[in-house]
Amino acid sequence: MTAARLLLDTNILSHMMRDPHGVVARRLKAAIDRDADVQVCTSVIVDCEIAFGLARKPSTARERAYADLQHIVEVVPLDEAVARHYARIREHLERGGTPIGPNDLLIAAHAAALDAILVTDNEREFGRVPGLQVENWLRDATALS
Repeated sequence: MTAARLLLDTNILSHMMRDPHGVVARRLKAAIDRDADVQVCTSVIVDCEIAFGLARKPSTARERAYADLQHIVEVVPLDEAVARHYARIREHLERGGTPIGPNDLLIAAHAAALDAILVTDNEREFGRVPGLQVENWLRDATALS
């Protein structure tokens, strides 16, 4: 059996940077405790968004927090499979008149190509992508309270 793969979105990593012991960190620990083989990753697109945020508002504490996260969260590059998923998803969304933002489209395609669960607080956009596995660890925070 293949281990689960979790792809963390920008807002989830940002939350962990702000609150390294908060609900998202607890949910991540619980996921790892349930399945020690779970693969925790993010897209290089998310890495770009985080880097931009750090460049726009420099903060030694936030930079240190992101460096700490990079020890447990693998940054995965794009590949040809992402391009195929991107084309299929974009065509479907545009045909239906429900497009999503360009970075979110790439992140969705990346999660689909990896057969990963996308952990995000942006269900409004990602919920439009057919077949995409999405979990919102911030909305579901009461599950750990």
